[in-house]
Amino acid sequence: MDATVKSHFTTKEEHAPAKPLVFWRPTAKTGFVSWLTTVDHKKIGFLYGLFALFFLLVGGAEALLIRLQLMVPNNTLLTAQQYNTMFTMHGTTMIFLAVMPLGAAFFNIIMPLQIGARDVAFPRLNAFSLWTFVAGAIILNVGWFLKDGAPDAGWFGYAPLTTKTYNPTHATDFWVLGLQLLGVASIAAALNFIVTIINLRAPGMTMMRLPVFTWMTLVTSFLIILSFPAITIALLEVMMDRQFGTNFFEVSNGGMPILWQHLFWIFGHPEVYILILPAMGIISEILPTFSRKPLFGYPIVVFSGACIGFLGFTVWSHHMFTTGMGTVATAAFALATMAIAVPTGVKIFNWIGTLWGGHLSMRTPMMFALGFIWMFMIGGFSGVMHAAAPADAQQQDSYFVIAHFHYVLIGGSIFALLAGIHYWFPLIVGRQVSDFWGKLAFWVIFVGFNVTFFPMHFLGLNGMPRRTFTYDGNMGWNTANYIATIGALTLGTGIAIYFIVMVYTFFKGQRAKRDHWDGRTLEWSLPNPPPEYNFAVIPTIHARDAYWYEKHHREQIAQENAEHAKEDEAHGGLHMPFQSIYPLVASTGVLIGAFGACYHKLIVALIGGSVMLIGVYLWSMEGAEGYHIHLDADGNIVEDPHAKH
Repeated sequence: MDATVKSHFTTKEEHAPAKPLVFWRPTAKTGFVSWLTTVDHKKIGFLYGLFALFFLLVGGAEALLIRLQLMVPNNTLLTAQQYNTMFTMHGTTMIFLAVMPLGAAFFNIIMPLQIGARDVAFPRLNAFSLWTFVAGAIILNVGWFLKDGAPDAGWFGYAPLTTKTYNPTHATDFWVLGLQLLGVASIAAALNFIVTIINLRAPGMTMMRLPVFTWMTLVTSFLIILSFPAITIALLEVMMDRQFGTNFFEVSNGGMPILWQHLFWIFGHPEVYILILPAMGIISEILPTFSRKPLFGYPIVVFSGACIGFLGFTVWSHHMFTTGMGTVATAAFALATMAIAVPTGVKIFNWIGTLWGGHLSMRTPMMFALGFIWMFMIGGFSGVMHAAAPADAQQQDSYFVIAHFHYVLIGGSIFALLAGIHYWFPLIVGRQVSDFWGKLAFWVIFVGFNVTFFPMHFLGLNGMPRRTFTYDGNMGWNTANYIATIGALTLGTGIAIYFIVMVYTFFKGQRAKRDHWDGRTLEWSLPNPPPEYNFAVIPTIHARDAYWYEKHHREQIAQENAEHAKEDEAHGGLHMPFQSIYPLVASTGVLIGAFGACYHKLIVALIGGSVMLIGVYLWSMEGAEGYHIHLDADGNIVEDPHAKH
C-alpha cells in the first residue's frame, strides 16, 4: 500500500502528536523572567554582549593594576602573589570571557539575519550555551570572594605550576572547571551555528552568496569544535593529577610537563584565529558599506579565511621553539608559520582593493576598521619575525611577545569588535550613536593603545622578561615602562568614553532610521530593532549583496514576498519556538556540580548532576511544537500567539 492510499486509513489518534510534558510554560514577553527563559537568538546575543562587555571592563581593570605596578622600579603596589593573580585572570578573562563571547554575541544576533532565518536551528540549545558560559564565568571568578583566592598559575596553566605541590589551594580547580564549562558552552554554540548556516539559509542563498561575516562564523565554529577537545583532554588530565593522584605532568613519577604545552597550544593557536576570524568578518562587512562598492575579491577573501583556519592547526609548536624539539620539528613549524602569513596578507590586499577607488565615508565604524588594518599589520609583521627560530629564541618570554599579541588581539580583535558594535548598534537597539563622540573615543583609544604597547617592543629587545612583578632601577627599563603605563591610562580613558557614549545612546540616543548606513546585506532590510520573528516573509536571494539587489528590484521582490506570505498563512502562519526555563535549570545544575567537584564534595557534585539531568529531561519532553504568529499586511501581529496556551 503506497503512502497516499495508506494515509486515508490512518486514524486521528495516529496523526496526533504526543502531548509534551510541561510543568511551566513561561509566556512573559517583557521583564526579568522573559530574559531568563528567552530562546530568541537576538536576546541571547544581547545577553552574551552584556556579559562580555562587563568582563572586558574587568579584564581592563586587571591590566591597569599590572601597568601601575610596573610604572616605576621596585614598586610595592602589588605583591608577587597578587601580580601572578592579576596577569592570570587578565589573560583568561580577556580571551575566554570578553573577546570570545563578544564574537558569539555577533554570531547570535547578526548571522541568522544575514542568511534570512527566523532563529538558529536549536533555540533552547542556544540558551543552554549562554547560561553555561555564565556558569563558567562564575566558577572562574568566584575565587576573588573566597579564601582560596583567584587562579594564579598563569592563563596558559603550564605544568608543574598547576600541580598540588605548587598550587595547593582550590584556585587552580576553579580555573580548570571554569574553562571546562566554557568549552561546553562554546562547542554547543558552534554546532548550533554550523547547522543553522547549512540548513536554514533563505532560498537562493548559496554558499558563495553568504556574507563574509557568516562565512567567518562557519569557519570559526569548525575551529571551535576541532580545537576544544584538545584542551578538554589536557584540563581533564590536570584535574586527575590534582584530585586523584595521577601522574600525567608529575616529573618525579614519570609525567611529562611538555605534554601539557603540546595539548594546550594545539588548542591555543587555533584559538588565536577563533578570536581574529570574526574580526576579519566584521571588517569585510564594514569596508564595502563605507566604500560604496562591493567587496573586492570575495571568493579569495572567503577561501583565505578557510585557509587560515586550516593552517591554524599546523603551527602550534612555534610557541615551543625554546623547548628543544629538534631541528626538523623546528624547521617544519617555522615554514608553516611563514605560510600562514600568506592568506592573511591576501585578505589585507583585498581590503585595500575594496577601499581603492571607493567613495569613502569616514564614519566611526570605518575609522575603527582602518585602525584594525594598520595595527593588525604591525602585529602580523612581528608575528612573522617569530617564525625565525633564532629570533624567537631571543624574543621568547620577553615583552616583545607581549607587544606582538596585543597588537593582534587589541589592535586586531577588539578594534574590529568595537567597530562592529558601532556598525550594528542602530540595527540592534534602534538608536544612532553620535559620530563626534564615537570618533573622539576612537582617537583616544588609538593613541592610548599605541603609546602603551609600542614601547614594549623595545623593552623586550632590551631583555625585560614577561611575568616579572618588579625590576631594579638600573636595568634601563624605567622610561619605557612609565610611558606604557601613561598609555594604558589613556587607553582606559578612551574605553570609558566609548562605553559611556554607548550607554547614553542606549537610553537617550536619537532614533535611527531604517537601513541606517545604506547597507548591502540582508539584516539591513529589517526594522530596527528587528521583530521577534525577524522576517515577515522569508526572502528569496538573487545576488551576493542581497539587500543591495532588493533595493534596486523592489517590484520583483514585493511580488515574491506576497506569494510567500500566502504560503505561510496556508501553513498556519509563522512558526515560533516557546520560551523555556529548562536550559537555565540544566546550566544551574552544571554550576552546582562544578562547585562540588572543586571542593571534592561528592554529594554536592551528585546534586548538581541530578539537577542538570532533570533540566535536560524536562527540556527534551517539551517537544518542538511552538506557536504560530499571524501578521497583517504591514507585518503587525494580529492575534496573541499565547492566547491558546
